[in-house]
Amino acid sequence: MSSSPAIAATNPDHAAHEALRLLGPAPANWVPAHAGIDHNVLVVGGGQTGSAFAFALQRAGIGGVSVIDAAEKASQAGVWLTRARMHKLRTLKNLVGPEGPVTALGFQAWYEARHGQEAYAAIDRIPRTAWAEYLDWFRDITATAVRYGTRLVRFEPVEGAPVPHFRLHLEVNGEPRTETARKLIFANGVAGSGAPFIPELLASAVSQGLAAHTGHAIDFAALAGKTVAVVGAAASAFDAAAVALESGAAAVHLFARRDRLAATPVARVRGYPGLYDNYLALPDATRWHHAARYRRLGTTPPPDSVQRVLKFPHFHLHLSSPWQGAQVRDGKVVASVNDESFRFDFVIAGTGYTHEFAQRPELAGIADQVLRWRDRFAPPAHERDDELGTAPYLGAGLELLEKTPGTAPWLRDIHIYNPGGFASTGLPLGDVPSIRGYVPAVVRRISEDLLLADFALHEERTRAEVPPDFDESLYASAIWQAGAGQRLAA
Repeated sequence: MSSSPAIAATNPDHAAHEALRLLGPAPANWVPAHAGIDHNVLVVGGGQTGSAFAFALQRAGIGGVSVIDAAEKASQAGVWLTRARMHKLRTLKNLVGPEGPVTALGFQAWYEARHGQEAYAAIDRIPRTAWAEYLDWFRDITATAVRYGTRLVRFEPVEGAPVPHFRLHLEVNGEPRTETARKLIFANGVAGSGAPFIPELLASAVSQGLAAHTGHAIDFAALAGKTVAVVGAAASAFDAAAVALESGAAAVHLFARRDRLAATPVARVRGYPGLYDNYLALPDATRWHHAARYRRLGTTPPPDSVQRVLKFPHFHLHLSSPWQGAQVRDGKVVASVNDESFRFDFVIAGTGYTHEFAQRPELAGIADQVLRWRDRFAPPAHERDDELGTAPYLGAGLELLEKTPGTAPWLRDIHIYNPGGFASTGLPLGDVPSIRGYVPAVVRRISEDLLLADFALHEERTRAEVPPDFDESLYASAIWQAGAGQRLAA
């Protein structure tokens, strides 16, 4: 029997509060405080994975956690109300999200409390705006505080400190500030390990405001009546094309390099628990093969993303159509494609993201010290992928490793939780499917590292004299005294 939406709405958060009550209070912070250290963990990014880390660290008894986000306010943070343009999430609706094992804090429980079980059963995937609303609720119900308007500009290890930590150079509401932290988690989205990739032939158009990447803010209303090109054929490209059409574009042309749209969800065959849960234990050659195969076959747009643009007769799909050149002439972008010339008012590049640390200001200073896949593994010729080779080679706790042993041991205190880790994990870190397995893995490693770094203090704490809970007076009256009482009959 389905629940009544009207009844659920009378106290929609009751189940969540009850689940937290039964779970019991979070363990007290067990990490020793140290003078001069502001935070045990700084989480860069306040979106869905930043929220997941805040909750998981809290339940692990790790205090001193600060979550920052460069967005000025919650509605501008993450992608769901800004750069994401799909109607529905691209993943299954029942995957574990930031709630971890506490199912009463999950999306399904939240959605059913507001709309009823029948409403949840009726949706095939999660509506994008509902997911954004759920994340706001999750942060509120778990008391996750995000410091908005706070950007990490750069950082460096503090040399010779009794406890390893970083000096953080922040920009808080436009003002510089210096803080310190022992651990860093980069949960900072699709461009978190690099930057949006802009093909060189579009650089001039971008600089003149005639082109933009799908990861950038785009004024779609201004495209009404315009002829628009979309370069790329992954999901984000189709979503951008759809919004342009829905905003009144006169025509939208989408250009794909392949002779057909990618339609093989190759990652699905390795989504079972045995492989998924033990992926980091697989040989490098196996992990590289899966990552290279995924990139070779291409990212598949959901069928409904394709159907969304096909409703418009002025949508035009160009297959086997890589751009040979592009020039700006008289306020238009003139593209050369397969010996044809096209004129566009605006171009949208759905061309993916790089994983080059040097392109991110806060990571540029460590770019040359980080171990990359190209440093660790030489693939066979048929699986060569230079872009994949730039990805960081991550440890079991998704920590960075040093390229030259002994030169930067502090890199292990930096944890990467963005798509730059794809080659290591086999999943785009930051997407919902990655949360169930990899958030706990990072938290376990952080917990272990913080414990061992302060092991002498914990030894002292755990070997201290412990006062007894009671003395002999509690049970003195029940002690058997030989010969003092009547003997039992033989």
